[in-house]
Amino acid sequence: MKTIHFYLDFISPYAWLAFDALPKALEGISYRVVHKPLLFAALLKHHGQLGPAEMPSKRDWTYRQVLWLAKQQGTDLQLPASHPFNPLGLLRLASACDAEGQPNRFVCEKIFRHVWCTGLDAADPERLARLHAELSPVLPPDGDQVKKALQTHSQEAIGAGVFGVPSFVVDDKVFWGQDALPILRAYLKGDAWFDGPDWQAPDRCAVGIKRSS
Repeated sequence: MKTIHFYLDFISPYAWLAFDALPKALEGISYRVVHKPLLFAALLKHHGQLGPAEMPSKRDWTYRQVLWLAKQQGTDLQLPASHPFNPLGLLRLASACDAEGQPNRFVCEKIFRHVWCTGLDAADPERLARLHAELSPVLPPDGDQVKKALQTHSQEAIGAGVFGVPSFVVDDKVFWGQDALPILRAYLKGDAWFDGPDWQAPDRCAVGIKRSS
């Protein structure tokens, strides 16, 4: 049985789409999922990137695309009243629901639906308080143990080569994005393609540099 390390941030609609689609995408395969919340902004900062919602034209496309993808895969998705928002409270709450900072599927789904299935403000303090009461975390969300868990997940992800969410890490391989689920399925089923040269193809490509004469 393979273990899938699922790196996620509740701010990402693609993470919600991937989370909801995962059981069906891997139906018939024996696997274990470890959910590892992290701050997407920490990945962006490390790699020197902007988030999709920080670029107006990409932001518009992102919202259109995720609504289309949700329609196609039958996932409930309503854009929250404000996006992007500060997801730190939700990430800490999720991590606080497990002594190791690795929330189970029930907790993650509850929080994802809080963000992506109501059309309301995901960071509203009153809504967060109600969610806290429903989930009854085993650790204080603002405690050092929870903060350290989130930092550890970010460091682990960066060390594994993760650059975005959602990302699934199995063995030493990173599968990025909701659209990577078919590739992940193939790997878990032992597809021989992963032992061939095509998986390593990007490493064979030199980075092109255009020089002016």
